[in-house]
Amino acid sequence: MELTFISWLVFLFTPSHALAHASDRGYVLLLPTGYYLFGGAVAVAASFLALFFVPQNASERLAAWRLPLFSVPEALRFWTSLASFLLLGALVAAGIFGSRDPLSNPLPLTVWTLLWIGLTIVQGLLGNLWRWLDPWYAPVELARAIMPNYRRRALPQWFGYWPAVLLFAAFAWFELIDAAPDDPYRLAFAVGGYWLLTFAVMLTVGHEQWAARGEFLSVFFRMISRFGVLDAASDDDRWRISLCLPGAKLWREQPLPLSGTLFLLLALASVSFDGFSKTFMWLGANGINPLEFPGRSAMQGINATGLALMFLALAAVFLICVFIGERLAGEGSARRAAGLLVWSIVPIALAYHFSHYLTAFLVNAQYAAVSLSDPFGLGWNLFGTAYMPVSAGIVMGSEQAFLIWNAQAFAIIGGHVLAVLVAHGLAGRLHAGSSRASLSQLPLTLLMIGYTVFGLWLLSTPTAG
Repeated sequence: MELTFISWLVFLFTPSHALAHASDRGYVLLLPTGYYLFGGAVAVAASFLALFFVPQNASERLAAWRLPLFSVPEALRFWTSLASFLLLGALVAAGIFGSRDPLSNPLPLTVWTLLWIGLTIVQGLLGNLWRWLDPWYAPVELARAIMPNYRRRALPQWFGYWPAVLLFAAFAWFELIDAAPDDPYRLAFAVGGYWLLTFAVMLTVGHEQWAARGEFLSVFFRMISRFGVLDAASDDDRWRISLCLPGAKLWREQPLPLSGTLFLLLALASVSFDGFSKTFMWLGANGINPLEFPGRSAMQGINATGLALMFLALAAVFLICVFIGERLAGEGSARRAAGLLVWSIVPIALAYHFSHYLTAFLVNAQYAAVSLSDPFGLGWNLFGTAYMPVSAGIVMGSEQAFLIWNAQAFAIIGGHVLAVLVAHGLAGRLHAGSSRASLSQLPLTLLMIGYTVFGLWLLSTPTAG
């Protein structure tokens, strides 16, 4: 395992040619940009003002509503995890032995399009499907059966979510800063090395412990899934699934430690910087002509600094807003408030994820369907999609631009409005009385208004790279 991990590190940091990493582009709007920015800011502000007239118990009743749907046996988890593990192994093999073209090889298309974009959105809209797709659960269970007397160590409480924060930071660097994150060969060693490293840690401390606080994908997907409309409750050896309102599960979350708070803020900052790093403003500020983009390799140092600054700025502003809000309310702990109110970031993070990656997903998901039918480039047609024509025109033209931009804008504005509602509900657990809870949310609402304007500006400004 040590040799594999060392090989992974060598290939990960070996210079290679840069490959395109798809993202959205700014649109020329039908009205002046300021109209859209003003409208979005007004919508978020109006939702905050409306909360003064909504009784707290009415919101709590809506959040507690559930409609039972069906149940799923817990035993199914082993088989779905095993299938996920086998699929991952096949994808890594395809990355090593298949085409080096990132639009023909299924590994980068599955990792960056189907997993990072598609599954995140599905998790956010529905619920925690990752729990059933986790590629470590079944192998760890098999290892436990082989070594029943193997003693596992407990993670110290002070670990918090810090391992997940560090691993997500490394993931964000690889996705946004590395010269060629789409190169199938290098990505195969990165994915395979990370799986082996995680498997070794899970054998040491246990699957559930590390998935809950250390493995960054499990932590991220679980947090994002708290917005989904499917709620799962354990009942002996079955999981009972119920329907709930979007964001309702966030109302009963417990405060996160500082490490958990920073994890969610880092997730939002990484997607925001991915969009901002391609704007003419960012490139011009760093002395780069946007029409002569030098490539990702030349931008590594600049973008690494920018990503760190974006995260530090967002974290600082969020914590300051929470602190000021608690002082306005005249009571409460700012640390506890930050750990609880950061759950209101989940709708915003999900909205940004959808908006930023929408155009890339619409095109690259078609390439994924083609490549999965012929993963090794041998002329196979496993799913009947190997010769499916890929249409990039799905994101081109005035009608498509109108639909896509409005979907993106609606997601960003809607995400911030829902964040205000969730934050108000969580604030009601911190402060007695609706008026005091609303007062504590004033600085955070101003931050959300500002971030709405920033997100809409990102959608409409020209980009390069």
